[in-house]
Amino acid sequence: MEVLKENVEEEEEAELEEEAEQAERMENVMSAEVRREGTPPTQDMLKVLEEKAMEIEVPVPEDPSTLTDEDTIDVASLPLSYKTNTPKEEQLLQVADTFSRQYSHLCPDRVPLFLHPLNECEVPKFVSTTIRPTLMPYPDLYNWDGCASFVSDFLTMVPLSDPLKPPLHLYSSPTVLKLRKGHCFDFSTLLCSMLIGAGYDAYCVNGYGSQDLCHMDLTQEVCPLTVTPKETVKMKKKAPVKKYTIKPPRDLTSRFEQEQELKKQEEIKAQEEKKRQEEEERLMEAEKTKADPLYGLRVHAWVLVLSGKREVPESFFINPFTGNSHSIQDEHFLGIESIWNHKNYWINMQDCWNFCKDLVFDLGDPVKWEFMLLETDKPNLSMTEEEDEGDEDIDNLGKEDEKSINMPPSWVEQIEISQEAFETRCPNGKKVLQYKKARLEKWTPYFHNNGLVCRLTTYEDLECTKILEIKEWYQNREDKLERKHINKSTGLHIDYFQPGHPQALRVHSYKSMQPETDRVMEFYETARVDSLMKREETPMTMTECYQGRTDFLSYRHVTFGPRVKKATSSSTESNPRPIVKITERFSRNPSKPADEDVEERVFLITEERIQLRYHCREDYITSSKREFLQRSEVDSKGNKIIMTSDMCISFEVEPMEHTKKLLYQYETMMHLKSEEKLSRHQAWESELEVLEILKLREEEEAAHTLNISIYDTKRNKKSKEYREAMERVMHEEHLRQMEAQLDYLAPFLAQLPPGEKLTLSQAIHLKDECLSDFKQRLIDKANLIQARFEKENQELQKKQQWYQENQVTLTPEDEDLYLSYCSQAMFRIRILEQRLNRHKELAPLKYLALEEKIYKDPRLVELLKLCT
Repeated sequence: MEVLKENVEEEEEAELEEEAEQAERMENVMSAEVRREGTPPTQDMLKVLEEKAMEIEVPVPEDPSTLTDEDTIDVASLPLSYKTNTPKEEQLLQVADTFSRQYSHLCPDRVPLFLHPLNECEVPKFVSTTIRPTLMPYPDLYNWDGCASFVSDFLTMVPLSDPLKPPLHLYSSPTVLKLRKGHCFDFSTLLCSMLIGAGYDAYCVNGYGSQDLCHMDLTQEVCPLTVTPKETVKMKKKAPVKKYTIKPPRDLTSRFEQEQELKKQEEIKAQEEKKRQEEEERLMEAEKTKADPLYGLRVHAWVLVLSGKREVPESFFINPFTGNSHSIQDEHFLGIESIWNHKNYWINMQDCWNFCKDLVFDLGDPVKWEFMLLETDKPNLSMTEEEDEGDEDIDNLGKEDEKSINMPPSWVEQIEISQEAFETRCPNGKKVLQYKKARLEKWTPYFHNNGLVCRLTTYEDLECTKILEIKEWYQNREDKLERKHINKSTGLHIDYFQPGHPQALRVHSYKSMQPETDRVMEFYETARVDSLMKREETPMTMTECYQGRTDFLSYRHVTFGPRVKKATSSSTESNPRPIVKITERFSRNPSKPADEDVEERVFLITEERIQLRYHCREDYITSSKREFLQRSEVDSKGNKIIMTSDMCISFEVEPMEHTKKLLYQYETMMHLKSEEKLSRHQAWESELEVLEILKLREEEEAAHTLNISIYDTKRNKKSKEYREAMERVMHEEHLRQMEAQLDYLAPFLAQLPPGEKLTLSQAIHLKDECLSDFKQRLIDKANLIQARFEKENQELQKKQQWYQENQVTLTPEDEDLYLSYCSQAMFRIRILEQRLNRHKELAPLKYLALEEKIYKDPRLVELLKLCT
């Protein structure tokens, strides 16, 4: 092949130019060192750097692309497109070689292009044809983050055999999925195929990256799960200053004390800032000692997503090893040689002295991005007539063949991911990533019996010896547990639940599962009858918040006293804590006047007092208040106590409008007494509910049952048993049908001598016997139905005659029995009559059908034709 011959010639020329390329790389290393130092190079500095560069030994690891026995690819099973090239692909390879020679001639200081690596069958394939756009049938793989996360979790990273050169092999995505490992170019090709299939404007990038990026070293990176998103602070609108407002109280604090306090705080901040700077300097020194000798030369591949499609507002990079997105300004991406998608190939003609920060990704600008094929979906920039005439010869040089060249279809098979592989994700069901002061562990669903799928452990130090916090994520839990947060320094546990918990629990914060300790429970208020939103409990108090209640209750605070010890029993349920005070607050009820709508009521149980505070009127600064003194209804002598005016202390905002009479105050106090009993009972029920929830959570943690979908036939035992039972029923039904299709002539053929050929007389005799036997069976069936019909009629007549004789002496129960018997008997008679009529209609048809079947029977058809 001409293309392969030209490749051999290019390899020979490359060997001759290898020394020049090595010197060029050393020059790049020196320029990178100078750029990091930020000072202009001198001759002495250049000599020192050159001596250091000559001492650098490039570590070349063993070629990981060489397949082991476990990773051997069955080439014979691959399709023909993997083993050969079509004429269109051969033409494209020739155009690519021509384009590469022109590029090397015009840009001799640039490295060779990465155009047509070998596939798994050792056949050169153009990189753009290796991309196979595919939309996966899983909703999680419709967005870029889901695709990137799947690729990073599913595949295992293999470093490049030579960190300074692109790989010699680029396998197809189905083969990479089968092997479940690959280098950065394999990762990028698979991810780019999935993103283009999902509608993104994605490209594979061949460039240079930092050592941490190429080796997937995340020990200097902050885990994305630890970064809390910045909350947008809404600016509060300042209330307009009213003319008549109360002046704030005078500030009587000492300014000297405030200044001293500020000085102390500044000193503390200065010490903390000094410690932080020292720590940063120590880390910088440690990083300097670990300086990469190949900085700026390490080849890496990643994915570029341009803005526009799928409502992407800004272009960004995706590191396929981690699945994280990065800004184009990220300093880990040091430069770009070329990019490509399934339609074209572009070369970066811009300077990367400032990494990728100043690059303009306008692929329609031929000055900044040189394209290989003329057919492109990127609009080209218009040029003036002089520029057009001046560059006409250059454009036509070597591109006459390109005018008729289009990108051939991909040679790769359809990318398919099975349901089992999609659920498995991580290799061997587990994947561990080490970040800076954090460790991230991932598992496949159902790998753990408790549904654990992810755990993030945060440490205090860089050596990861002191655990600071643990976060765990769960899936498919029957108790709807979604994640857990455990703070090792404070001992605080926070459990988060999805909707559907039996107690409508949303968040549970606690330090101990023992009752009557500090805890906070948040609920899905719409799933509860009482609309409870939050419950806070301490050893001596309980606070509940409500939302959307019909009685407008929004807050309840219960204060408990010390428990009275009992000798008989010491359980919490049998010996509840005595209630000292209950405070309830209500939202505004627009149907009531403000002076009659209670905003807060306080039950002072031990003091036998009830305090009420009403809502404030509009444009008022004070509200009405009442306080009731509870007394026993009878005195020590048994006399009934009458309501007096001193039992109610009132403060009216407008006392001249209306005054409450003593009867109204008495009715209000009686109503408040009943409300007090109800509030105490509700507080007691809340205590019992807390105990019930704690007991339920202990049982759920001990059982940690997982939900299994009915469509998951592999794990769902009930569904599997039901399917097997249905298969047995279908098998038995099939056997019954086979038995029903037995030979109807077998009983008559058994009477004849075996092995002899039928004669005409025997065939006629066989036909007559079969028809007469079938006719007799029809007659017997009709007689049987007729006999049952007559028997039922006779029994009904006897019963009716008995009823006529004993009608006077029958009890109501006997009459009911008689009527039920008559209805059942009439039902049986009607059914027998219908069966008899149907049998009379179908019997002749069945007889004719059997006769026709006999005449068409292959064993009798020839003989019976002779007698007709």
